[in-house]
Amino acid sequence: MMTKLLVTGASGQLGRAVLANLLASKGAADQIVAASRNPAKLADLADKGVETRSADFDDPASLEKAFAGIDRLLLISTDELAVPGKRLSQHKAAVAAAVKAGVTHILYTSMPNPDKSLVSFAPDHLGTEEAIKASGLAYTILRNSWYFDNYFMSMKHNLETGQWFTSRGDGRTGHISRDDCAAAAAAALAHPPAGDVTLTLTGPEALNADQIASAIATAAGKPLAVVQINDEQLAAGASSAGLPDFVVKLVVSTEANIRAGNFNLVTGDFEALTGRRPQSVSDFFTAHKSALG
Repeated sequence: MMTKLLVTGASGQLGRAVLANLLASKGAADQIVAASRNPAKLADLADKGVETRSADFDDPASLEKAFAGIDRLLLISTDELAVPGKRLSQHKAAVAAAVKAGVTHILYTSMPNPDKSLVSFAPDHLGTEEAIKASGLAYTILRNSWYFDNYFMSMKHNLETGQWFTSRGDGRTGHISRDDCAAAAAAALAHPPAGDVTLTLTGPEALNADQIASAIATAAGKPLAVVQINDEQLAAGASSAGLPDFVVKLVVSTEANIRAGNFNLVTGDFEALTGRRPQSVSDFFTAHKSALG
């Protein structure tokens, strides 16, 4: 019998990339289901033979209907960060719906070390992992390290000024690209590892701010100096730039988490899933130098 695979958040960046990898590797669009709150955004996937379904994380009945007949489900964490606890409630509703719908295996995109992380949204991931483990479903938890892509939110401005203000100190991060995380998720969804496993997806090396700045400066052809400040100064700068309070907390807590060493991880889990090495910092920013301005 045909195994049905469903990807939530199919209209988002990670979801789109996972589906592209599935279509490229499996070539069996009729096995794949793409779910989104707004299926109209998935018309191009429907044209390729992918079934599209409506899945509203604020509507448990919608989730149960979306997951009906699905064998393996990739639950991509939602982007509901402004209201504390909302994302965790959504994820718990999705896990409960998966159980009711008869899903046999659930995969989830988490983060490294959520049990000790200082990042403001870490409790969402930890709580979701706990809900999955308590559900009785077979599971694969994919703990995605901090994306290289996240630097695009600020690095164009930093390169214009020639300075990158950070409070991470000499903390290191095993960065990975979003596309590599998508490739790993697609591989795990198509061919899940045996047993219930938790994998941490990282790049090939753990880097500090100076190493990252050097790679960005080389790719952009512009100088970039790292300026170390404290958390209070970072928060003040983010606030003065007009960022919402929850984003300010996210930025500062992420820097604190890096400084504490909780992102200082390098594993072979990506290569074990995909059979290839993850993209390096220099290769990533060279390939995306147009996004740096």
